[in-house]
Order: sequence, then C-alpha cells, then structure tokens
Amino acid sequence: MASKGRPAVFFDRDGTLNVDTGYLHETAKLRWMPEAAEAVKYVKSLGYLAIVITNQSGVARGMFPESDVLALHDYMNEKLAAIGTRIDAFYYCPHHPEAAVPEYRLACDCRKPKAGLIERACRDFAIDRSRSLMIGDSPRDVECGERAGVRGVLYQGGSLLELVRQELKERRDEGVQ
Repeated sequence: MASKGRPAVFFDRDGTLNVDTGYLHETAKLRWMPEAAEAVKYVKSLGYLAIVITNQSGVARGMFPESDVLALHDYMNEKLAAIGTRIDAFYYCPHHPEAAVPEYRLACDCRKPKAGLIERACRDFAIDRSRSLMIGDSPRDVECGERAGVRGVLYQGGSLLELVRQELKERRDEGVQ
C-alpha cells in the first residue's frame, strides 16, 4: 500500500519537552525534561517530523505577548541545533474562552483537547496520521491526538527518549511502519 504522507511525532510542550514552570515564556527559564532533546533527535533520525502542539493561554490571560511564545520556540530550536536536530514546526493556541485580552477570547478549534492544531499540521505537511503519535503529559493531549486520528500516548515522566523508542518499536511490531 502506498504511503499517505510522512509520519510525525506531535509533542506537547510544557511538561513533556520542557519542565512545566507555569506559563513558561522566558528563555532563561527553559529546562528540558529528561532526554527530551534526544527524543526529538531520535524521531528525526527515523524520518519522522517533530511537531509541537501546545496551548498557550498565558497570551489570552495577558501574562505575555505572542512574541514571547515565538521567541521561546526559536530559542528551543537554537538549543536543539547544538545537538544536530530541530522541531519542524510549532503550533500553538493563544486563545481561551474566558480570556482577559478580548481579541483572544474565543472558543476555538485549536485549544486542546480539540484537534485543530494537529489538523492544521497534517494539512501543512501532508502527514500520515496512521503512522503518527501525539505524546503529552495530560489526558487532554491524548484526547487531542485521538480526535485527530493519531495515536495518543501519555507521558508520565522519566526519559522521554525511552518512551518514544518503546512506542515507535511497538508501532513497527504491530506492522505500522
């Protein structure tokens, strides 16, 4: 059977790739979760896209501007470049239905657990959902993936690299290449 596109591993950001310090938006406060950078590198070495899917309601709450989110994402890729890898794309939702900032006050389709961000990434990159994963530290991350037709995986701490290796091995063992 012909491939439907390229597979991806979608990563939640706070609590999965980096330590969740509560509305992280300052580059100086970025701390990676155990072997998270190596997990990104591993995913890329297998030909998967590495894509971040993250809610960033701190924007809607007026805690920081979208430019801080973008600067942090650029900084994450600068750090990843030091080990020869990168995140292919960052998709984030700055909205919240009870936002303090009026222009971000809406019930959108991109706020997890809704699947709008994964849907957009799948269109942008012609991603094969059947060979992809969504990894996050919250049930809403798993639900988001499953709503988009992507296998959701709950990360509960420890080595992110080992979790990714195990999940991708299981996919190969199941015949999902």
